[in-house]
Amino acid sequence: MASLVAEPEVTVSNHPEAVVVRFAGDSGDGMQLTGGQFTLSSALAGNDFATFPDFPAEIRAPQGTLFGVSAFQINFGSTDIETAGDAPDVLVAMNPAALKTNVDALKPGGLIIADTGEFTKRNLDKAKYEVSPIDDGSLAKWQVLAFDISALTMESVKPYGLGNKEALRCKNMWTLGLALWMFDREREPLIDWLKAKFVKQPVLADANIAALNAGHAYGETAELGGQLHKVHVDPAAAKAGLYRTITGAESVALGLVAGAQLAGLEMFFGGYPITPASSILHSLVRLKEFGVTTFQAEDEIAAIGAAIGASYAGKLGVTSSSGPGIALKTEAMGLAVMTELPLVIVNSQRGGPSTGLPTKTEQSDLYQAIYGRNGDTPIPVVAACSPSDAFDCAIEACRIATQYMTPVILLTDGYIANAAEPWLVPDPASYAPFPVTFLTERNGPDGTLLPYARDAKGARPWIKPGTPGLTHRIGGIEKNPGTGNLDYSPAAHQTMTDARKAKIDGVANSIPAQEVALGETSGKLAVVGWGSSFGPIHQAVRRARAKGMDVSHIHVRHVWPLPANLGDLLRGFDKILVPEMNTGQFKTVLRDQFLVDAQPLNKTSGQPFTIAEIEAAIATYFDGQPGNAGGDEVPPNAQQLPSIKAVNP
Repeated sequence: MASLVAEPEVTVSNHPEAVVVRFAGDSGDGMQLTGGQFTLSSALAGNDFATFPDFPAEIRAPQGTLFGVSAFQINFGSTDIETAGDAPDVLVAMNPAALKTNVDALKPGGLIIADTGEFTKRNLDKAKYEVSPIDDGSLAKWQVLAFDISALTMESVKPYGLGNKEALRCKNMWTLGLALWMFDREREPLIDWLKAKFVKQPVLADANIAALNAGHAYGETAELGGQLHKVHVDPAAAKAGLYRTITGAESVALGLVAGAQLAGLEMFFGGYPITPASSILHSLVRLKEFGVTTFQAEDEIAAIGAAIGASYAGKLGVTSSSGPGIALKTEAMGLAVMTELPLVIVNSQRGGPSTGLPTKTEQSDLYQAIYGRNGDTPIPVVAACSPSDAFDCAIEACRIATQYMTPVILLTDGYIANAAEPWLVPDPASYAPFPVTFLTERNGPDGTLLPYARDAKGARPWIKPGTPGLTHRIGGIEKNPGTGNLDYSPAAHQTMTDARKAKIDGVANSIPAQEVALGETSGKLAVVGWGSSFGPIHQAVRRARAKGMDVSHIHVRHVWPLPANLGDLLRGFDKILVPEMNTGQFKTVLRDQFLVDAQPLNKTSGQPFTIAEIEAAIATYFDGQPGNAGGDEVPPNAQQLPSIKAVNP
């Protein structure tokens, strides 16, 4: 019998513009798989969407514990979706730990679907519940639909002779079937996927399909009342073209390959496994037909060393890691700067120093990217703002690296790497090639070779080893400005330091002028972001402008060097607010470079910003009055360097 706690109004209407659903369970319950396949159904239904997979940090926490909860959130709708949503409308909780970890995020009046088969005394104890929350009234502000999903799954797969453990592994498909019914989705694509996945194990395919169908049938026939009803979300308006679902890691991989092709180069990728960057290597391994060589090294230093060697040999060297691995690569990054070889370094940022929060997201490696090397070691830095944007940012990193003969850092983060969204596959012909030219003849007077002579951009020539007559020295010791011969003299070091800095400063001449993502080019308040904060900032500014507030959104892709017009643009606003998932790093960069009074809004909880958090910070500037910036008042959250509290919209 289902246990129901009624609310006066149903949270999800029969025809909403957007819905946020979170699947949560033990890390062995297949929540990421369930969420991924529900995402596929949303894509096939024509909805716009954004997802947020939330993994536990432990490789395999004890089953049923709070540490082992895995969640997957999707925001899908008939309008433009910029984020994975703030508070879920629906929470599917497969055990007590999943409920306890996620229920406070649910909207008041939202729907909880819980598997009572897992609410045993043992599991309740693991989740630190003294009594079952389903029975004690603590869930009264939400709608609760609780029934024994485990038993219903076991019954649905009984004809296939599975053991209890294998049978219960079909539970996620039963739940997915119920979700497909609830949101008016077709089952056939998922059935085809299951048949393909278990093509060598047809019994498992049939059992999972039976569970999927049983969950769907339960929604059709159970007559559970207003708490569970079919909801239809219309397709979103979209430009005509070919779309696919893409994660940030896949987007980076495809962008790197495209960038190498546009440069006319083969690509060498040297990497070492680390969360959340490993998926880039996994994606590139499948792209060998595009001239991609992948190498899993024994450590981070070997990975970047091999990539630098590949660039020296005339390929596009690429390496990837997260913050701790980037720290290990730092000395070799200095070598790439000193030798002036092209190299792309992808940093998929994660939370905290050291091991920190390996499966959570943060933007706290900005200082590391811009400043974090010994000596004066300038490196351009490009930051992606979404999974699909990572494709263009990877191409841009390749362009800068090859055109300026420099390493380039591409910043993503755990949210971008794992999240998915629809991607309008671009026309390859719309991208301008930037083919490289290798030096084949001596370039100095009287037949001499000047391997460190510079072109108009300040870049030195790229010389493939073994080219007849072009033997030269290369290495990490300071060198003569033209010949590249070892030269420790004060004048040589001053000249080369200035030249390396001027080359990177000059990158600003080939990047687009900074535009305003939403709003006017001057006014009361500019909310300035970079990286994955784009979605919540954009939605918050949109809502504030709808209320009449004079606020604009500026989002910076090229975070070093900064766009040449950014300083003048920022000075056109009375106030500047900089939300970022760190303790105020980009705010400091803006203050340093432009002497503007940028104020921080910081969050370091391992979770992305919600729209409501940024919307509330914007409101403090206007004294409750549209268009009226609140004098010299600073948002109360702005000086709180620890994580700010989540706000329910």
